[in-house]
Formats: sequence, structure tokens, C-alpha cells
Amino acid sequence: MDNFRLPMNFSMALALEPEAMRKFALLSTKDKWEIVSASHAVESDSDMRRYVQNMMKTY
Repeated sequence: MDNFRLPMNFSMALALEPEAMRKFALLSTKDKWEIVSASHAVESDSDMRRYVQNMMKTY
């Protein structure tokens, strides 16, 4: 992911969900950009875990 950084809590939530990490890695750059951009608005760790779980269902 060349031009943007993953929020730390997003990275940690992905690390806790290996299947989500696998799915995220397979997404297009556009989809990754949309997911990461929206993740910047998620503040709490528990909300981020839910965000990652929802991402798995959506993509």
C-alpha cells in the first residue's frame, strides 16, 4: 500500500483476524483505499474490531 498508512488499531484488528487479513490482502488497491480511509474515523479498539468484522462480510 504505497501512498497511505494503516492506522495502528486497524493493523492490530487485522492481526487478530487472520481471515480478514487474508481477504484484505487480496482486495484491489481501490477497495483497500476505501477501507483504510474510513478506518481513520474509528476511534475505539472495540469499534475497530467490529469494523474489521463487517469488512469481512462486505468484501
